[in-house]
Amino acid sequence: MTTSASSETQVIIVGGGPVGLGLAIELGQRGIRCAVIERHTQPQPVPRGQNLTQRTMEHFHFWGAEQALRRARTIPKEYGIGGMTAYGSLVSGYHYDWLQRELVRPFYFTDNERLPQYETEAVLRHRVSELPSVETLYGWTVDQVMQDDDGASVAFATRDGGERRTMRASYVVGCDGSRSIVREQAGITQTRSDHDRLMVLLVFRSSGLHKLLERFPGKSFFNVLHPRLKGYWQFFGRVDLDNNWFFHAPVPADTTKDNFDFKQLLFDAAGAEFDVEFQHIGFWDLRFATADSYRKGRLFIAGDSAHSHPPYGGYGINTGFEDATNLGWKLAAALNGWAGPALLDSYDAERRPVFASTARDFIEKSIHDDRDFLAAFDPAGDRTSFERAWTERQSGAKSEVNVFEPNYEGSPIAWGPATGNCSAKGAHVFAAQAGHHLAPQPLSSGRNIYDELRDGFTLLALDAPPAVRNGFAEAAAKLSIPLTIITDNRGGDRERYNASLVLIRPDQFVAWASNDGSPDAEAILRRTTGS
Repeated sequence: MTTSASSETQVIIVGGGPVGLGLAIELGQRGIRCAVIERHTQPQPVPRGQNLTQRTMEHFHFWGAEQALRRARTIPKEYGIGGMTAYGSLVSGYHYDWLQRELVRPFYFTDNERLPQYETEAVLRHRVSELPSVETLYGWTVDQVMQDDDGASVAFATRDGGERRTMRASYVVGCDGSRSIVREQAGITQTRSDHDRLMVLLVFRSSGLHKLLERFPGKSFFNVLHPRLKGYWQFFGRVDLDNNWFFHAPVPADTTKDNFDFKQLLFDAAGAEFDVEFQHIGFWDLRFATADSYRKGRLFIAGDSAHSHPPYGGYGINTGFEDATNLGWKLAAALNGWAGPALLDSYDAERRPVFASTARDFIEKSIHDDRDFLAAFDPAGDRTSFERAWTERQSGAKSEVNVFEPNYEGSPIAWGPATGNCSAKGAHVFAAQAGHHLAPQPLSSGRNIYDELRDGFTLLALDAPPAVRNGFAEAAAKLSIPLTIITDNRGGDRERYNASLVLIRPDQFVAWASNDGSPDAEAILRRTTGS
């Protein structure tokens, strides 16, 4: 074994999947030196994490990778990337549109997208390679994580064990998956909710399934509800138009690759037989796990290291990207000297409750709601009651997208309501609300507010007098906080913000919004930076 001398950087990111790479871009674009240590030399060709929300695509926009990601999509735009829920089987005759993200499109700057995670990773790897402040070490595995009062360090080796290195930094972030060594060695415990279900992941090729589903134009993922599964899903996903598919479903606890008829499982869920060529058969346990803290001193965790759940509804990868964006600007602020002592703690205070709400209020709730519906209604017994309830569920499917609005109303660094909570539940509105994502709006110049946002804070001053603008500029200079001030004449749609002053965080969330003609600018900026 060869051991090389140790090296130093500012942030070490353990795990170079989508979340780790996103964090590296977030930091690297701010000039923060960081290193990504990833055990795989190439993205792994398992089609997961496909549905990317409009909010996630805003991240890619600011990371300078949006167009590259759209070019990498495996399903042509004209074919459609929508979803569908069916009863009994795909061809039962009972189905409705599912996860209609287009319903909330006006509240985001970008369109949503769909492509396999390995294609997303390839785009992120390329973007990272363009940033001189980011070092990537692919093919290395971290086996030791340590910290002291002044910094943190990791020890890592090549996968064959032939070479070892150590590296030191101010902070270490574990983006290394549900079996995170960073979380484990930091001593961060988890709270688990085990549903006692073994699930199978099948990856396969089939031209027949492609032909069968041509009757549902514009759809690329399909959820099948069957009474015997008591609310747990059978889920088909199209990988591309080259007849590649994946499928998730519950199976008996003793199932192995060799003792189960997986073809018949597919045929029953589809409601028809078709050609099948298996490429991968894997298993996973259906459970929820949430770290009891996202920080331990100088060690942080993000993505699946911090939280894991079934791949229902496309929440996982999108939640991880939001972790990266939230933590990235705060680490950069700390390293650049303008973060208050509470800013880094706000990462846990904001992101952990949002995931808990996502798991409880959306994923687990959908399992329970589906279970109760399937137990109560049966078209073979009472078709009229079933069809009435099925129609009601179609309306509910629309509301799910509308109320999934992660927000930080209860954050210690947001000027939200006194009774506010950080949650995944909210409402999409154009009014600027503290703790909520900023909706895009055109300015009187014709440009969108999102075209004007920068890496630091932004103050949107709508007809505010010079004294107010100067007060914020002077307070920001005093506190060394990067602040861009945008003035705007009347016109456009920006009046829908319902506030003459809107302070926007580096992650495009509203820190403070008001019509106050004489605000205490220094107090506002101190709180929003954790001082």
